[in-house]
Amino acid sequence: MRRVFLGLDLPDAVRSALAVQQFLLPLPQKVPVELLHLTLVFIAEADDAGLEAAHEGWSALRLAGFPLALAGLGLFGGDRPRAAWAGVAPSDALIRLQARAERIARTAGLAVEHRRFAPHVTLGRFRPPDFAATAALERAVAAGADFAAGPWQVRDMVLWQSHLSDKGARYQELARYPLS
Repeated sequence: MRRVFLGLDLPDAVRSALAVQQFLLPLPQKVPVELLHLTLVFIAEADDAGLEAAHEGWSALRLAGFPLALAGLGLFGGDRPRAAWAGVAPSDALIRLQARAERIARTAGLAVEHRRFAPHVTLGRFRPPDFAATAALERAVAAGADFAAGPWQVRDMVLWQSHLSDKGARYQELARYPLS
């Protein structure tokens, strides 16, 4: 079984803008800049047969490329935040792409994570900080509410395998799927 995800790679200019936001936020633990991405479909346990079927479906997917931009910052976890993120400007094309990609994965028999799609780029993951650190993080996120990066042209999707270790995650690119 493999831990995989289908997502969008980010251009260097967008990564640089996100790195600045990571610097400005008092994040207890940052996602390494080279690992920043936008997840479309996450599959915690993918078998080879399901992955092969999904690969065929994603390879045959014909949707036009589209512009995408990031907008705003936020926290997941409510009163006990556990992740900071950069948001995505509204994009019907992104919503269509994600829905089609997820449907292909489910049709291939892959167990896709059951969550409503909330497009974002995770900037940091951490244990919920104490009250003072949470307050500082919330203030910094509010100060960055007008954050924006892009737009850039989305030209493909990428399938990555995630390798977890005590040193953190490492991603291995398995395939790229060009948009038409």
